[in-house]
Amino acid sequence: ELTALGAHVRITACDAADREQLTALLDSIPAEHPLTAVIHTAGVLDDATIDNLTPQQFATVLAPKVDAAWNLHELTAESDLDAFILFSSAAATLGATGQANYATANTFLDALAHHRHHNGQPTTSLAWGYWAQTSGMTAHMTTNDINRLTRTGITPLTTQQALTLLDTATTHPHLIPTAI
Repeated sequence: ELTALGAHVRITACDAADREQLTALLDSIPAEHPLTAVIHTAGVLDDATIDNLTPQQFATVLAPKVDAAWNLHELTAESDLDAFILFSSAAATLGATGQANYATANTFLDALAHHRHHNGQPTTSLAWGYWAQTSGMTAHMTTNDINRLTRTGITPLTTQQALTLLDTATTHPHLIPTAI
């Protein structure tokens, strides 16, 4: 679809939390097709109540959010980007039982967006609620989990709603696209 619109598309796997891997990937981008947008969507869940949360669980969740976003921020600082979009979570703003590590990681993304925005760099942090379509982030959710969220007023976003919000959100440094 993007190619049909005239975009040059190349898909390459890289652990953005690994600065060397990310540097190598960014260095491989040809000058005639410069990087113009970053969309950081990484995330891992490893939930536990705060009294049971281990340092390893904290590190596992923070690396793809915090380390990767910071690496992207620093390594693209001299790039002429049109967009730098961070997929955060409503858990950072609203809280979520058993997700202190996840909320912390996403709070970092929101703060990074404000930092970049303050420095005149294009940035949007989208503090997503959960999507109706099952994904790696929601596959573990049971009917009871969904009912509990619904009772609190949080309902799932359809993919179409989420994509519409993504299209319209790029002019704000921090949004919470959550159906409440």
